[in-house]
Amino acid sequence: MFRRIQASWELIKASVEVLKADKELLIFPILSAIGVALVSAGFIVPLFAADLFESLVAGLGTVAGLVVGFAYYLVQYFVIFYANSALVAAATIRLQGGDPTVRDGLEAAWSHAANILGFAAISATVGLFLNRSSKKKSGIVRLLASLAGMAWNVATFLVVPILVVEGVGPLDAIKRSAELLKRTWGEQISGTLSMGAVFGLIGVAVLVVGGALIALMIWLNVWQVAIVIGALMLIAWLALGLINSTLGGIYRAAVYHYATTGQGGGFYDEDLVSHAFR
Repeated sequence: MFRRIQASWELIKASVEVLKADKELLIFPILSAIGVALVSAGFIVPLFAADLFESLVAGLGTVAGLVVGFAYYLVQYFVIFYANSALVAAATIRLQGGDPTVRDGLEAAWSHAANILGFAAISATVGLFLNRSSKKKSGIVRLLASLAGMAWNVATFLVVPILVVEGVGPLDAIKRSAELLKRTWGEQISGTLSMGAVFGLIGVAVLVVGGALIALMIWLNVWQVAIVIGALMLIAWLALGLINSTLGGIYRAAVYHYATTGQGGGFYDEDLVSHAFR
């Protein structure tokens, strides 16, 4: 297990090096966030205007509620997976020794748009089911829904790179991702937790330091400075989220690339990672 943790850190460092080489990869999570915001506005604002949103949410078991809920999940997932596919495609080009552009990533995602939509439809179905299950009164049902959600996320961890690189359909990509899980489960879990912990700690540090400075400025009655510090804290959190999301996509590409090719493209210690994958 220790070798797997070492390997995950090697792959995280590789992800950082890829991001250093291609800072334009940060554009893809930005596009994803904008797309998700537009989708949410496109669904929620009209429903609020028609006084339908609360009734549909309250009665999600109705046909109308299920249709609207599924449509919302479908469009949202498609936007997210499309941006992730573009990011993974560009990162894979770099791992293979190329020099990707934003256009390369977007074109690669577009060429697999049908399969991305298919995976979005499957994920929307799963997401809607888990969402309904998580709202049940039974604690056991909610727990099982949470565990099922975790299992789904782990099993589909490599679906996006598989869709982009291998060009298979969504069902085959899910099966392939589950197969690779046997070789990469340690890197998936430890790498994801490690990045989450690092960025979480940085976020907490920003909160503590920024909060203390704001409290001090308020105590000194310097409200203008307090507002500026608050704005800087918000920018710092957004930047952390952006970098974390980008590294997450690159990390998926790195895990998949080594699991399938056994090569690191000069970005990580191949011998160390190879022992972990065995």
